[in-house]
Amino acid sequence: MRILSIFGTRPEAVKMAPVVKALESKPEIESIVCVTAQHREMLDQVLELFQITPDIDLNLMQPNQSLAELTAAVFQHLDPILNKLQPDWVLVQGDTTTVMAASLLSYYHKIRVGHVEAGLRTKDKWQPFPEEINRRIASVIADLHFAPTEWSHQNLLDEGIPDQNIIVTGNPVIDALNDISKRPIPAETTELLRSLGVEDDLHNSDSRVKSRRLIVLTAHRRENFGTPLENICRAIISLADHYGSDIQFVYPVHLNPNVQEPVYRLLGSVENITLLPPMDYLPLIHLIKHAVLVLTDSGGIQEEAPGLGVPVLVLRAVTERPEGVEAGTVRLVGTDQNRIVSETRHLLDNPEAHAKMATAINPYGDGHAAERIVQAILDYRAKEMPQ
Repeated sequence: MRILSIFGTRPEAVKMAPVVKALESKPEIESIVCVTAQHREMLDQVLELFQITPDIDLNLMQPNQSLAELTAAVFQHLDPILNKLQPDWVLVQGDTTTVMAASLLSYYHKIRVGHVEAGLRTKDKWQPFPEEINRRIASVIADLHFAPTEWSHQNLLDEGIPDQNIIVTGNPVIDALNDISKRPIPAETTELLRSLGVEDDLHNSDSRVKSRRLIVLTAHRRENFGTPLENICRAIISLADHYGSDIQFVYPVHLNPNVQEPVYRLLGSVENITLLPPMDYLPLIHLIKHAVLVLTDSGGIQEEAPGLGVPVLVLRAVTERPEGVEAGTVRLVGTDQNRIVSETRHLLDNPEAHAKMATAINPYGDGHAAERIVQAILDYRAKEMPQ
């Protein structure tokens, strides 16, 4: 059975890496990996980290590429690949432009589609943009839906997806996180933490002394461009001023000019805020492990940080991952400056409130999602084979 995995961004690669490894372990499966390279640099470091060499690299990333240009490029370059390979299955993950275009193109070729991390919804087509529509399109097309939680399972049932085509697998991001968090802390993270005065001794946890509390910040979503991102930055300035040297912010800044310009203009000269280029996945995860708190508008970090026992304040009005909110591992705070400041101060000044979030159970899986995904495809095939 020939299975083609298609992905293009770092979050997709992180979540698909355990699935690709599980596919490769099955002698009855021919696993082929195609990357669109929707995000070139950030994708490559994850491929290297998990030792995945793509069989096909479309290399579609262009500077300041519009959504329309990217979508057209995926269609144009992936179409001959599908026509040549004729895989039995195409696997896609999540809600990127790559997912939407690859799913629709697979439908044109009458190829079965498996959707990893299916069923996430905000029920607001503009938030997140364009991800909410991308994943809805994938759900209309997919033949097997690998839902990470019972909540996402129910979303799919509500949309008329047959229950027998939905498998609750957990999220493979936990599979990847379990692997990465056990690896030694990279030297660049050690040096960063020491240079910022966050950790005096990273090698002996019994004698570890924290001299400054670390907060990791990421904000890059399209719906936050403009005024919302400026509000986020002003909230961070207020917090940095209030806590002074007790707090150190670290913000790996997305390369998009819509993020770079306001962030460096507003935060670039604040003493206890460190702005960095985008970080590779391994050092980022180890940085988050040493944080007291994460503020983010990212989707994946809402799943990853709780797995490391770090509370998350989500800089968005809505989330397609309400399981974390219900479990108490994350809290929605939006982009209002005063709300961000008050919620952050509540956790920093109230040890009991912080501990409650830090020790809540992560609802996103047990680290065996990839095995379940591959087994579900094999079971589907077994049911089709003549007795």
